[in-house]
Amino acid sequence: NDIVSFGMRPGVWLAPFACDKHSQVAKQHPDWIIKNDQGRPSNSSNCGKFFYGLDATNPHVRKYVHSCVKRAVHEWGFNVLKIDFLYAACLEGNGKYDLSMTRAEAMHLALRTIRSAAGPDVFLIGCGCPIGTGIGFADGMRVSADTGPTWYPAFPLPWWDNGTLPSLRAMVRNSMSRAILGHRWWHNDPDCLLLGETTRLTDIEVASAASIVALTCGMLLLSDDLTKVSPSRINILTKIFPMTGATAVVLDLHNTNDGLPSLMRMWCTDRYHDEVASMQDSDSSLTENGENISASISTLLGRRASFALDRPLPLPNERKRNCILVAPGMGTWTLLSVSNWLDEQTVVHVPSVALEAPPSTGWEDGSPCSDEGHSDTRCATAPYGNHVFAFWSGRYTWMPEAKGADNVHSSLSKKLKAHETEIFHLRAVTPNVPQYIGSDIHFSCGQEVQTFVAKQNCVNISLKSYHSRKGHIFLYIPRHDVSGVVASVNGKRTPFRVIANTPGPNVGGGRSCIGRIISIPVEVHGDGSKMDGLVELTF
Repeated sequence: NDIVSFGMRPGVWLAPFACDKHSQVAKQHPDWIIKNDQGRPSNSSNCGKFFYGLDATNPHVRKYVHSCVKRAVHEWGFNVLKIDFLYAACLEGNGKYDLSMTRAEAMHLALRTIRSAAGPDVFLIGCGCPIGTGIGFADGMRVSADTGPTWYPAFPLPWWDNGTLPSLRAMVRNSMSRAILGHRWWHNDPDCLLLGETTRLTDIEVASAASIVALTCGMLLLSDDLTKVSPSRINILTKIFPMTGATAVVLDLHNTNDGLPSLMRMWCTDRYHDEVASMQDSDSSLTENGENISASISTLLGRRASFALDRPLPLPNERKRNCILVAPGMGTWTLLSVSNWLDEQTVVHVPSVALEAPPSTGWEDGSPCSDEGHSDTRCATAPYGNHVFAFWSGRYTWMPEAKGADNVHSSLSKKLKAHETEIFHLRAVTPNVPQYIGSDIHFSCGQEVQTFVAKQNCVNISLKSYHSRKGHIFLYIPRHDVSGVVASVNGKRTPFRVIANTPGPNVGGGRSCIGRIISIPVEVHGDGSKMDGLVELTF
């Protein structure tokens, strides 16, 4: 009741098909236990504790599980259930009630029993569940191994098993390799983002984990007492909150030697503004809580772009699922995540194909495809080069457009420490129009913005004010001389800092400066005041 009074949904952890070997169920109903071919209880294979599996082919077991789940929902009042160790319902062995059923059929019966008892409105999170059998039953699904307080499995766990035992490395690998399932079959559960400093994880590793959680964009789960988490770790958390509802494409999923992809890409765009407005007009729930509008709409766009039996096949050039929606006027740009999963510092080189600008066509519904049935993927040009902003380090660089042999000068590389991740934002330079380059507030470098209006001699920005935030925003000003630029934040004149120059075309063997990149300190109080989050520039 206390949880509900705060406007939240209460949840509880259950493992209805797992049975403690010293429990009353095991003592009173030994015939409910799945036996192996030797007649002994089947091995649950859990690294922490050996437990028995209850036989889902047995109608008495299903009746018992049904009553337990129903009690949790209808008597105790929980409407979020995390159902763990589900594989216990289909352990291997001939000691079952109905030998004619396959293990897949047994698993299907187990999940159908749980969903029937819980009802359609309860949010079910499957865990330890054979992936395929969860389709249609689970709202959320654990897609990774357990995370852990160390990068590799720690003693007394065997160090040589880096695939299934609790560790941050295992969590990161599975979350990326199964990112494609999210918002299609269910919301992916990557396990908890561990923020507490009682772990042996470094700030770099925590930031990398946060990056993967944000970019694969399933569920964001926290298990720490946040009142005891350090400000530096809370700062990492705020940079990925709220979630965007969009999922990145893992570019090198099939090109790794160790099973750990290191490149993910998505696009941020304002191209779906008209469709978003239409969705808001037709669905009042999308305007009830402004804080979640962007994520909710991104999720809906993603679902529309996914396969469904009752809809035509999505076009081959469909991109909505992998787009973060931003305010009108901000344009379209590429977001690229680069990781170093080695145990030592190294320079990571980004393949040139990953740096291609967003396609110039194929964004609208019904966009034409070529004769071969493939989408027109011609990329937008960037004759004035690209702004490149590194989110975690807050650094800016300029990169020329790749043309023929000049590709070597249009490459992107970054020296990354062990287990470090950087998120780059690449935008084509518009020489005469101010641009929003990024921020250190939200990893998307765009979703923190409510409105953005840029003209030749002024910029007006409204930052979202649902939460208290403090940081910097970075803007491109198409002026060599910025002495006449005046910035104000929350109605008060604010000093800014020039951090970089943006060069123009190569003329006569040299490049002139066509603009400056400035950093403006901002603070959003979240107090509902009229000027809160307003940033204005004149020049």
